[in-house]
Amino acid sequence: QGPPTAKYVFFCCVPAGGTVILTPALLAAMGFTAGGIVAGSIAAKLMSFLGTSWLIATLQSIGAAGFGWFGNTVLGVSGAYVGNIISSLCNITVIFKPDP
Repeated sequence: QGPPTAKYVFFCCVPAGGTVILTPALLAAMGFTAGGIVAGSIAAKLMSFLGTSWLIATLQSIGAAGFGWFGNTVLGVSGAYVGNIISSLCNITVIFKPDP
C-alpha cells in the first residue's frame, strides 16, 4: 500500500489533537470551570434539569482538573478513529452506471 498520504495523516492527527485541546475549552465555555459551575451558563441549566447526576459530576470534575494522561489518550485515540472513518468515507468512489 505504501506510506500514508498527507490526507490520511491530516484526517487522523487533526481530530486527535483537536479533541484533546478543544474538549476542555468547550467544557469551560459551557460553564464547567475550576471554580465550580458558572451561574446562568449552559452548565447551570443542565444542572437544574438533571440535578446532581453522574454526568454533571463527571463534567465538573473534568472542567476543574482536566483529563490526565489516560483521558487525553482516550480522547486522542477516539479522535484519530473518527478521523480515520471520515478519511475512509472520503476515499469511497461511487460509479453510477445507468440502466441500458
